[in-house]
Amino acid sequence: MPAIIQFDRATVIVRDQAILSDISFTLYAGEKTVLCGKSGSGKSTVIKALLGLHQLSSGTIYFQQKALTSATIQAIRSDTAYIGQEPVLAADSVRDALLLPFQFNAHRGHKPADAQLKAVLERLNLPVSILDQQSSRISGGEKQRIALARGLLLGKTLYLLDEVTSALDAESKQAVFDVFADPGLTVLSVAHDPDWIARCDRILELDGGRLTKVTHHDYA
Repeated sequence: MPAIIQFDRATVIVRDQAILSDISFTLYAGEKTVLCGKSGSGKSTVIKALLGLHQLSSGTIYFQQKALTSATIQAIRSDTAYIGQEPVLAADSVRDALLLPFQFNAHRGHKPADAQLKAVLERLNLPVSILDQQSSRISGGEKQRIALARGLLLGKTLYLLDEVTSALDAESKQAVFDVFADPGLTVLSVAHDPDWIARCDRILELDGGRLTKVTHHDYA
């Protein structure tokens, strides 16, 4: 199984304070890994460091076995769907938000048909009528699922997720679980939701910027 992401003793220091210290782990293709810990433990910093939003003070991050550089940061951002707690949909309507990436050269010519839009919405327990709603008027949980729908329409296989089930009801949460049960999707997430954590292959517990415990779930 190929390594998609590897942290090798990654350390981030901000204003003389280490917010990540000697973090090492590897994320393999198809694996679902979750970062857990109390607020301020460094979970979101791991994601931000991977996206190049925090510069490493020491250590190395590898993406597809290549060390993190300005070029590989662009590759990560291009190949990854990052979905935060409050996604920016960057369009007036939900339909426009879903179609926005297909205006750019990399995806031009692959614009999804209405039937594809409706299918992905139904898959995520969202009503088709949401297409005509204003992005500013939908809930945070709906925005997260719209951002996820956009990633699915783009064919993304690597997802960086921040508390994507925290605002969902049981039925919507199950729809998200069903999407990420796909063995073709690789996931690095931040979560407190015990239902989400229980469905991940591996749990990385952080405290004070350090990786303190690793738990593997064996489903065999």
